[in-house]
Amino acid sequence: MTSTSQPAPNTLTIAGMDPSGGAGILADVKTMSALGSYACAVVAALTAQNTQTVSDISPVNPQFVRQQIDTLFADVEIHAVKIGMLGQTGVIEMVADRLAHFLPKHVVLDPVMVSKSGNLLLEQKAVGVLREQLLPQATILTPNLPEAGVLLEQRPVERVREMRSVAERLRNLMSYSGHRWVFLKGGHLPGNETIDFLHDGDKMIELPGHRIPTKNTHGTGCTLSAALAALLPQTETVPEAAKLAKEYLIQAILHAEQLKVGQGHGPVHHFYKWWAQTPVQ
Repeated sequence: MTSTSQPAPNTLTIAGMDPSGGAGILADVKTMSALGSYACAVVAALTAQNTQTVSDISPVNPQFVRQQIDTLFADVEIHAVKIGMLGQTGVIEMVADRLAHFLPKHVVLDPVMVSKSGNLLLEQKAVGVLREQLLPQATILTPNLPEAGVLLEQRPVERVREMRSVAERLRNLMSYSGHRWVFLKGGHLPGNETIDFLHDGDKMIELPGHRIPTKNTHGTGCTLSAALAALLPQTETVPEAAKLAKEYLIQAILHAEQLKVGQGHGPVHHFYKWWAQTPVQ
């Protein structure tokens, strides 16, 4: 983690706006701030959204996305980028182009496709563009099992033993230059086990976990990927960052009962360490 003698890393989220604050760039900024980085944000899509549904999506002009990115990078040294909801093909192409131009050291790609409420957040025709143009630039890819199925054009797997093969196939879609990782999330597995796999083409690291009985899971994928972006510049290895990011998310979920936001899937508690809190049993 960043020492007091070193400036905080500057991190960037390129994602959609969730007005409820549980997901998207607001959740990312909270997460990055909580984990000791200075958070910047580029708005790539707009949503009308709460904890129960996404009622509308408004695209952002790809040229304006470019203007946001170029203006930011012209002034601020960005140490890590997290990519979330991009929504449309033109924005994906523009983000891929600007990443290839600026070459940030760390790129965390969360292939956001469907909201917690089941609403589509990515054009179907955009999946191939994301696969071909953004995956090769990612330092680490963080799909859940349904997203992995879409990327691989297969049904989502439902067994732990199948996840190893999925992680390997996803890693093969990424660039072979540099050290690239897949963080395959097992939250959609049946039962109480929520095992994740971290794979770099060589090592297959199992990150065990247990399902937490709560409905406060809005934005968990955003939070995990934003945590990785915040932690990668502050840690020595990707596995170290991944383990710390998962532990942060677990604690944020465990403390989410201290919040009362909406009637649906509530947000996690990004600032659980700093707010007055009741001990979690």
